[in-house]
Amino acid sequence: MATIREKGYHHWEGRLKEKPRAFWPIIRTGIKLAFERRRFKLLFAFSFVPAVVYGVGVYVSERLEDFKFMAQGAEKTLQVNPNFFKSYLTLDIIYFMILLLMSLGGAGLMADDFKHKAVQLYFSRPLTKLDYLFGKAGVVMFFVGVLTLVPGILLLILKLLFSGSFNFFLNYPWLLLSIIFYSAFLMLFFAIFVLFCSSLSNNRNYAIAIMWSIYIFSDILGAILKGIFRSPYSSLLSIKANLGQVGAAFFLLKPPYDYPWYLSLLTLSLFSILAYVAINRKVRGVEVIR
Repeated sequence: MATIREKGYHHWEGRLKEKPRAFWPIIRTGIKLAFERRRFKLLFAFSFVPAVVYGVGVYVSERLEDFKFMAQGAEKTLQVNPNFFKSYLTLDIIYFMILLLMSLGGAGLMADDFKHKAVQLYFSRPLTKLDYLFGKAGVVMFFVGVLTLVPGILLLILKLLFSGSFNFFLNYPWLLLSIIFYSAFLMLFFAIFVLFCSSLSNNRNYAIAIMWSIYIFSDILGAILKGIFRSPYSSLLSIKANLGQVGAAFFLLKPPYDYPWYLSLLTLSLFSILAYVAINRKVRGVEVIR
């Protein structure tokens, strides 16, 4: 007589093997979804206009004899030095373009997950909370790096090529590191800033409004208090002013505001820490416990 076996469920007693770099699929998917938006593609292409203008400036600075109609006074305005690279990386329009790109391709990184309750699906897989956060942050860091790190290095290469020598690099051997480290600083800060705003709402449009409100209001508040108290320390409330102050320090230049640059670094670091705590708590509230 054949044995009758009861069909049932058995607990899996194996060992869960977590794969390294589990955040890469999240980064790839986030970048892919951003480029699927038509308006994002147009805006992404337009965001390189400042880099092209600066590239032309590098060429003209090395060929002033060919541009005699521009030669008068151009020697002062087209000096390619550390301040030239700092000015590009701290341009208001660069920050503006970063926020525009993130409005279309970054504001929904976490807001959409909360809206569609997709966070639980992430954590039902061999994925840690750190993998999830780093994957989302990687999307923002990619686009910020494309607008800052890549053009900064290319401008330096163009300077060396057009000058036909390495004298510029020998005069400023630390300049490449300044470009890399300040760009990395911008990538990290905007990643935390965008994710913080995205985590505050289940609606991407509200997240966009929060992102712009914090950025613009901080600048307006700093200007108002500066006008009232006549103190440069009022600029510590402005995100844009703090970024410019830290940028000058990275390039070993005089800060634009009359207060120590490390106070701006401390302010941005404190904001980033508080933002990370808020993001971490929001994700922990829906994390699947194994």
